[in-house]
Amino acid sequence: MRKTARQHLKADKQIKKVLLDKNWGGMKAGDMMFVATPKIVDDFIQSIPAGQTMTIAELRQALAENNGCAGTCPLSTSIFVRMSAQAALEDMAEGKTNAQITPFWRVISSLDKISKKLDIDPAWIDQQRSLEGEQ
Repeated sequence: MRKTARQHLKADKQIKKVLLDKNWGGMKAGDMMFVATPKIVDDFIQSIPAGQTMTIAELRQALAENNGCAGTCPLSTSIFVRMSAQAALEDMAEGKTNAQITPFWRVISSLDKISKKLDIDPAWIDQQRSLEGEQ
């Protein structure tokens, strides 16, 4: 049976710091790259105050700075952001309110490619941002 997004978020994973041997993901050879976990990304998104938004690139930079690295892995971070959003949508389907779920709309905009992959109308994301008075 396939794991739910919520189960993926709860998986016991460890952070990694990788010394890059070649340029990758906007970082240079010799830079230290932070590889987060799904829970770290989900917790970070939950910490973004209502009315504030950031891009996934800004989220990656903040995680890198918080962990003493030059950057954060763009591939795994995008996967974890989507996982967080899908888990929030699973929670909504089970009856939780927006106040009880991870506010993924603070990181994903309706224009992001990732929004098209979610099980929700991208216009809903714009509506949530508008309701919070996006800054």
